[in-house]
Amino acid sequence: MPPQPASNESTKNDSQPNATSKRGATFWLIFIANLVVDLLSALDLTAVSTALPTIVEHLHGTDFIWVGSAYTIASTAILPTIGGLASTLGRKPILLGFIVIFAVGSAICGAAQSLNMLIAGRAIQGIGGGGCISVTEIIYADLVPLPERGKFLGVTASVWALACAIGPPIGGTLASSNSSSNSWRWLFFLNIPLCAIAFLLVFLFLKVHTPREGFRNMISTVDWVGLTLLIAGTISITISLAWAGFQHPWSSPQVLVPFCLGFGVFGAFTIFEYKFSFAKVPTIPLFLVTNRTTLSGYIGTFIHGIVSMAAIFYIPVYFQACQLASPIHSGVDLLGLAFVIPVLAILTGVSVQVLSKYRPQNYIGWVLIIVGFGLFSLLDEHSSKPSYIGLQIVLGVGLGIIWIGTQFPILAPLPFSNNAHALAFFTFVRCFSQTWGTVFGGTILQNTLKARLPPQFIDTFGSNTQLTYSIIQQIHSFPDELRDHVRSVFAEAVKTVWYTMAGISMLGLLSCFLMEEIKLQNALDESWGMEDTTLGGPVAGETPPLQEK
Repeated sequence: MPPQPASNESTKNDSQPNATSKRGATFWLIFIANLVVDLLSALDLTAVSTALPTIVEHLHGTDFIWVGSAYTIASTAILPTIGGLASTLGRKPILLGFIVIFAVGSAICGAAQSLNMLIAGRAIQGIGGGGCISVTEIIYADLVPLPERGKFLGVTASVWALACAIGPPIGGTLASSNSSSNSWRWLFFLNIPLCAIAFLLVFLFLKVHTPREGFRNMISTVDWVGLTLLIAGTISITISLAWAGFQHPWSSPQVLVPFCLGFGVFGAFTIFEYKFSFAKVPTIPLFLVTNRTTLSGYIGTFIHGIVSMAAIFYIPVYFQACQLASPIHSGVDLLGLAFVIPVLAILTGVSVQVLSKYRPQNYIGWVLIIVGFGLFSLLDEHSSKPSYIGLQIVLGVGLGIIWIGTQFPILAPLPFSNNAHALAFFTFVRCFSQTWGTVFGGTILQNTLKARLPPQFIDTFGSNTQLTYSIIQQIHSFPDELRDHVRSVFAEAVKTVWYTMAGISMLGLLSCFLMEEIKLQNALDESWGMEDTTLGGPVAGETPPLQEK
């Protein structure tokens, strides 16, 4: 059931129930439109990673780090702008714009004739994908009161879980052809009709209020200096993470200089934003990081982004390298995690609504994540299928709880009028941290493989190569003795990843001690609610159907 309106006057005319029913239907159409947009970004992110070695080989490239990193860097860099844009230009116009940008990037990637052209297309896709994810989060907050939002966020989590389950098999299937095949291009071309469907759904059904100020006046409210500093710092750090452990060692100037420079720019941003900025709307309002409960939610979100992405990326690596599963079968074997996460996300949302509490769920979620990674460290190349599938349940329960559990402490202390900036920063923190998760895991695997495998064997793959996926591509062709040794080394490397993630998850558990239990506000901001299309437009003085007094 969609969120129901609060009871108004005891006397209602006969048309009101019918109007409410129509607006409830409109709510679901908006919700479905947003889910399609979410699926676009999630499916692309998870499907392309499996096919990257084949794509780069077909384009005669030698390094596929930037094909994946270009998307991540662009999507993370655009996120700081979303809160201001959504508040000044309106939700619907910028969401439609980001869908178009994503479609253009997909077309460029599908038609790419060189690695540079593909990288450019991925960067454009990243801008569109990052914008879509952030704006849909804001729209959910506009339409659903915080106590009721959990179950809807659980459904959105199921979209991501579905993408994690079907994305790698799709990518693996399209990449399984020989190097002269162009089948991989359909990974990108198939996005175009999906974009058309999403655009049409949003255009027809996303009827929400938009500001009526002049364009020049809206643009003048944006904190351009703060945005520039934050985006520059984000790009610098993300570039260093893309290089770290792969193209260059962590201790090299190529990694350390942009890494330190990025944090230096973040420091300059902080000083400028809170000492010298005269912008009407700061890029990151001070209240987002000074309230201890909100801060605890952001810390938990950052830690969860690291450990969840490490699990999603490197559990399939264990399946393919240690259990010799194909890309398609590794996606099937990941269904335990993919199905548990959304179910627990929905149940967590329901529990918050019923109990009016969110702290216990966060404590329980982090404990289960720590236990889950600990159990995964018991697996090796000889573990049985029931073991490595069944153990996903414990980890999946914890990840599902925290997936949406951190939003409640973030938003509970804040007025609902601050949702756009709070959620834009929430999405930025999550995407930024996911980069760290893939890099930490990838660096551990890369260093362990280099240290434990024969140098002569490593040299056959060339320098500056992501050994994990390069070796997995050929592991079935190795002689039995070498294949068994490689499987054993991968098992030890993946164990180290799980130990590291368990340790990082303990920081997430500690963040809960900052958290206070604050009453959830059962109200919405009328400025951004649905238009009353059944009555010909907004009605002055009428309570929107999703708002409770």
